[in-house]
Order: sequence, then structure tokens, then C-alpha cells
Amino acid sequence: MARPRSAAAPAATKRATQVKSKDRATSSVTARRAVLKRIKDEGVEHVLFWFTDLEGHLKSFAITPNEMADALNDGMGFDGSSITGFNRIEESDMVAIPDPLTFEIMPRPVDDHGHALGSKVGRMICDVVKPDGTPYEGDPRYILKLALERMTKMGFDTFNVGPELEYFLFEDDKGTETIDEGGYFAMTVQDAATEVRNDTITALESVGIQIEYHHHEVAPSQHEIDMRYDNALSMADKTMTYRIVVKEVAAWHGYYATFMPKPLFGENGSGMHTHMSLFTGGRNQFFDAKDPNHLSDTAKSFIAGLLVHARELSAVLAQWVNSYKRLVPGYEAPVYVAWSQRNRSALIRIPLYKPGSEQGTRAEIRCPDPACNPYLAFAALLHAGLEGIEKGYELPPEMTTNLYRLSEEERIDQGVEALPGSLGEAIEAFAGSELLQKALGEHIFPRYVELKRTEWDEYRTQVSQWELDRYLAAL
Repeated sequence: MARPRSAAAPAATKRATQVKSKDRATSSVTARRAVLKRIKDEGVEHVLFWFTDLEGHLKSFAITPNEMADALNDGMGFDGSSITGFNRIEESDMVAIPDPLTFEIMPRPVDDHGHALGSKVGRMICDVVKPDGTPYEGDPRYILKLALERMTKMGFDTFNVGPELEYFLFEDDKGTETIDEGGYFAMTVQDAATEVRNDTITALESVGIQIEYHHHEVAPSQHEIDMRYDNALSMADKTMTYRIVVKEVAAWHGYYATFMPKPLFGENGSGMHTHMSLFTGGRNQFFDAKDPNHLSDTAKSFIAGLLVHARELSAVLAQWVNSYKRLVPGYEAPVYVAWSQRNRSALIRIPLYKPGSEQGTRAEIRCPDPACNPYLAFAALLHAGLEGIEKGYELPPEMTTNLYRLSEEERIDQGVEALPGSLGEAIEAFAGSELLQKALGEHIFPRYVELKRTEWDEYRTQVSQWELDRYLAAL
């Protein structure tokens, strides 16, 4: 529950401001004034403050416009002990500091006459700090900022990310009754949700999210709306916004949207294929015109880092029990740790180079799912890639054969590892990772292990309907 502003917050803000450059401070003041002006000019009635818990669940509380001037300066206090993965009750006081650059007015449904319904609501994404103003080590957004600091120290200035989130639309949240039987790129006749997607895109663009294209996906009632790439911090913010907007627009139409990785047995699950590249001074550091694959040594070492640490990363990129129902052979999801240019059975794909598109050279990792925590996912991916660059990892040979058709013996002979087959296996690989312990820090790392081991234990001790159907009458 939100509480009044912390008395320590003004001092916290002052200390934080002192370490900023003069230009950044000026920019921040300008952004704050712009927020207050928009709230007044556009008649905003409430402002939501957003942040995420450890698992990526969106947390929110609202304040009135009269409180905004003070909140922009001082933040708002709240009880962190009630947030998954945050501090325990004896050290629970937290302060949410809104980032003025993230202010947007949330979309609203309209009636048959085109009139907007409901209150006009703004939202801001927050950084979480302690009462003394120091960054909170349990804030996933802060963890991503630390990863970006490491990147900057290594000479890069931008980590561009382009996630492709897939999701399902069902009749309601009580089951998995589909609303169409369309398949990949289905035409409007088969795709009952074209209008829902169109309204979703309008809503996403209204909150500053640029959309490249959208379409029906492979499974019945499965859809994809692709955002244009952006720097990692902005994209993590946009991903959280994307998920809530998709759900809200679906609800306006009387449907339920879910980012559950594998809701339908026997059908493809939902992935979040993620495209990545590093830039310095506006130039793509992944491109090399002289290389046969147009990949620089930087790109090769970055990709090698992802491959070397792929099993450790899995518990962050695919963090739920259900995630591993998707990561099985036969449903277009990657299972084997390899890279290729055109082979979509590999974990990492290099989209085909086109002359004149040097800036678009990138790596695409295909195992993340859209229910991950994007702040932790992008941070973990960046750390793994930077580790490869820093330590000079060598990229193994490209795999051009269909990995699903190789026998286990053939894969072993060729040195191709498999991703973990369950959350239990994934969290143990994660728990032994020095890289991810360093990436996520002393606060988040042990709590994450504890949370995920508990989830796995709860799942594996259940007696499922499958077991009853198979064994009850036979044994």
C-alpha cells in the first residue's frame, strides 16, 4: 500500500542530484516542468507510479495532480516488505522516484460515438531507492542500469534491443477457449482479432511505443505486435507498458490476453525473440564489411558469451515452470545451444545482411519468453555478451543443419548442448553461475534462487490430472 512521502526523500534527492552532470540536471528540471505542464493542460486526474517486483510483476500506486510537484522532487514512500523479492518488514521503507522522461497518458476506451470513457490517467516509471537516497539493490531497473554502466566502461554507449512479444487472446481468464482458428499470417477472414490488434497498436502508439508490424501467429488465437528497437532501458520500460496495454485493450473488447508461455497443449507457445546490437558514436559495432558473415570480432565474442552462458541465463529468460513446456523440440522453440544465420532451430540467429543496412546487423536470441522480467533479462543478456568480449570468447562454427533431426549422439559429437529441460534444472544452473551472481548482485541473486526453487518444489509435488488418468486405474 502506498504511504505518504518519506521524510528522508528530499535529502535523498539532493544527494542523487549532486552526482549528476550539470547538463543532465538541467534536462531533468526541464522534463519535470514539462510533466507538470502536461498534467495541467491535458486535465490529468490521477498519475500512476510504476515499478516491478523481482519476477517482473508490475506494481503501481496512484497520486493526485496536487501532489506531483513534491513527488517529482522527493519521490513517494511505500512499504517494500509487501513486494516480492524486496526487503523484509524490519527494513521495508522504500522510496519510488519517478523518472520524468517516462511520463505518458494512458489510453482509454471509447464509446460508440468516439468519446473517451473513464478518468484521464498519466503514468511514470520509477526508480526505487532507500530512505537515505542510495539506489536499492533489489530494484530490477537499477540492475539493468548497472549492466549499462559496465557497457559504458568498456567503450560502448548504446545497447539496442528489439523484443518480439507473442501472446494469446482467449474468451476469458477462466480457460483457454480460443477466439479464432487462424494460423501464421492468417487473413482477416480467419483472424477474428484484427480489430483488436489495430486498436492495440493505436493505444501503444499513443504512449510513445513505435510499432513496426503485426500479424497472427502460428497457433490459434496467437498474435504478435512488434515494437521498433530502442536502447535497453527504454525498451524494458516499453515492454512493461506493452504488456499492460495489450491486456487492457483485449479487456475493452471482452477478451483476455495472456503472455503465459505455453497455454495450449499441442500448439506453439509464445516467445520473445530478442534482437541485440552494440553501438558507439552512432556506429554499429557488430558490423564488419570484410567478414563473410558481416560480423565483427566484437559481435562474435558477444554471441559466444551468450552461448557459453546460455544454460545459466535460462532461469532469467524463461523463469516459470510453464516456460519449459514451450522449450521442447517440435514447436519452433529453440532447445539447442548453437548459432546460425538462417537456421531457426539454433538458439541464436543472425538475420540476413542486406547491403546498405549495416546499422541493422544484430544477433537474435530465441529462448526468452514474454513473461520474463525485461529489466533482468536485458541485464543478463548484456552481461553475458560483455563477458564474451572482455574475455575474448571464440565463436564456435555455425550450425547449418536442422538440430531437431540430429540424434543425441550426433549432438554430443558436435559439442551441441541443450538448454535446461525444466525450471528445476535451470535454477540449479543459475545458482552455480558466477556471472549472474555478479550481474544480479548480492540482494537479488539469492532471493531469485529461493523464489524459483520454491516454485519448482511446489510444482513437482503436485499430482496432475495426467498422472491420475494414466496411473490410477492401472496401478
